[in-house]
Amino acid sequence: MFFDFRFRGNRCREYSALDDTPANRRKMEKVLAKIESEISAGTLDYGQYFPGSKMAARFKTPKTVKEADPMQVPNAAALSIVLPFCSDFTQQWRSDKQVEWRMSYRDAVQSILTTHLLPAFGEKRLDQIDRSTVLAFRSHLAAKRVGANIEKGIEGKPMAPATINRIIGILRMILDEAALQFGLQNPCISIKRLKLQRVDIEPFTVNETQGILARVRQDYRPYLSFRFFTGVRSGEAHGLKWKHVDFERRQILIRETFQDGRTEYTKTDGSQREIQMSRVVSEALLTMRPADFETDPQFGERYVFCTRSGKPIDNTNFNDRVWKPLLRNLDLKYRRPYQMRHTCATLWLAAGESPEWIARQLGHTTTEMLFRTYSRYVPNLMRQDGSAFDSMVSSVVNGGLRAANDSFLQVGLKAKAKQGGKS
Repeated sequence: MFFDFRFRGNRCREYSALDDTPANRRKMEKVLAKIESEISAGTLDYGQYFPGSKMAARFKTPKTVKEADPMQVPNAAALSIVLPFCSDFTQQWRSDKQVEWRMSYRDAVQSILTTHLLPAFGEKRLDQIDRSTVLAFRSHLAAKRVGANIEKGIEGKPMAPATINRIIGILRMILDEAALQFGLQNPCISIKRLKLQRVDIEPFTVNETQGILARVRQDYRPYLSFRFFTGVRSGEAHGLKWKHVDFERRQILIRETFQDGRTEYTKTDGSQREIQMSRVVSEALLTMRPADFETDPQFGERYVFCTRSGKPIDNTNFNDRVWKPLLRNLDLKYRRPYQMRHTCATLWLAAGESPEWIARQLGHTTTEMLFRTYSRYVPNLMRQDGSAFDSMVSSVVNGGLRAANDSFLQVGLKAKAKQGGKS
């Protein structure tokens, strides 16, 4: 869009860096009204409004110089004089937004800011961050090797597209706020997210699950039974307290999660759910319930799966000291403990449970993820998929062949009969 007005007998056209939107039109109309008012009063300083314009030199000496409000001038050159540096603006943005975030998300955002965004953009003014700058930054991320160690000869691996998308997503949110406050165009809007490769899950088979539960240490058997047959996430299992175990209704109430050394709200609102307690899970939890549970007033606040000191299980400690040795002992390929969740989902599907029920148990708001992620594992467990169609086709084909054979047989018999009559 551009301004079009007359000043000192000259027609003036000055282009802005703004897109043609209703909000930008209203802003420019407000600035134009201010310009025309100063023209009428004879106080317009043309160069203050349009410092990069060729016309500014012609009107270099106004009758009276009056300071224009640069915050209302939608011109990139003028805005760059007053716009804050990205580091200062980002600090304020985070301070304003963190009240909306969960603690785990705050930590994730701060990590991205400290590690990636501020080193790259912190010393730039907001108007200096354009599309080419963002694209170059994204290419830099894609070229980085995560976990590389030259001294040890470790090359590392490329940064995952999902990680790059998260980093650019935080930058987009920061520049969205800058666009609202200063009328800038967000250069991230037209930059598409990187495509994510589908990652195959590796649930355990029924036999593998049985072997794991039979071989695991006795004190960890209830914990693994709980993980394998409820499908809860690691943080949900570690944050479970006895007050959220309802033996009477045979329900497990997922209300909290334990991550980064603290208990907080679940991953999403949809993760707040009630899981139906199977007989195996009920028996496992009953064996763990302490003898003094009826007399201890603080029993409900105790963690179900905890160390001797009463603290929740530590992911790293469990993985290194229990999980990895267990899989090695069984000669099984290493898989993250999260695969227990996938195993539970495939077992539910194989048992013929309703997809809607399974989605609720897993904390999914729809069945879309369920079908997209797990459905291909159902044949491996049930050995029945397609069998109905196979039986139908076989009966049709075989029936047709039998009918054809009968027909040929009848023709043959008639022909033989005729030959016999002639003889």
